[in-house]
Amino acid sequence: MDHSFKSAIAAAVLAACSFVPLQAHAGLFDDDEARKAILDIRARIDNLRKDMEARVELKADKTSTLDLLSQNEQLLQEIAKLRGQVEVLTNEISTAQQRQKDFYVDLDNRLRKVEPQKMNVDGKEAEVEPSEQKTYDLALSQFKAGDYKTAGLSFADFLRRYPSSGYAAAAQYWLGNTFYAQRDYRNAIIAQQAVVKNYPDSPKAADALLNMASCFVEIKEKATARKALEALITQYPDAPAAQTAKERLANLK
Repeated sequence: MDHSFKSAIAAAVLAACSFVPLQAHAGLFDDDEARKAILDIRARIDNLRKDMEARVELKADKTSTLDLLSQNEQLLQEIAKLRGQVEVLTNEISTAQQRQKDFYVDLDNRLRKVEPQKMNVDGKEAEVEPSEQKTYDLALSQFKAGDYKTAGLSFADFLRRYPSSGYAAAAQYWLGNTFYAQRDYRNAIIAQQAVVKNYPDSPKAADALLNMASCFVEIKEKATARKALEALITQYPDAPAAQTAKERLANLK
């Protein structure tokens, strides 16, 4: 067989071989077994190419042309079969990678539902459990809906279950407001005194003093109301409630 014919056959084999790494590249380094299988296939193709070139050299006369063409056809069929195996392995790797990715996404979502999350509560960072957040939000929504009695029970339950919560000061403050909304001024005062005593660094402490002053006014204890307003202005001069306290103090007769 002439040199151009041999070159054509060799080129066809090389072109077929070059297909393999391109198809398999995406997943080679993600699955050891698949990688080994693909490397084995590449070695087999390389051996077939060398075998074909050897046969071409041994049968270079024109009388062996048909035999060589037949062998070349068989070689191409074998390469096509190997291509199919590579495609199957590559697809399996891709599928496995997607399953693994889906697994970790699902696991992360599950963990987020049970793990504490960092939240900014009244200007301070606190870790809040999902159930803790849900309980507080429910109580606050009940208060906003005007169901003060149920909200009071919910805030009290929250404080019992999460005494160290970052929302504890706010829950105690809103508990006092549920009493105030129901005109139970003395219990409202007790609840707000707990805010000032237990959470003096919370922004809710100033608001609690303001609410206490309102309660004292309602029960006709204006002198005590004045003291609450003065304490608010002295202890929390930069709080938004301090300005309101100054206005009320000026109007308090």
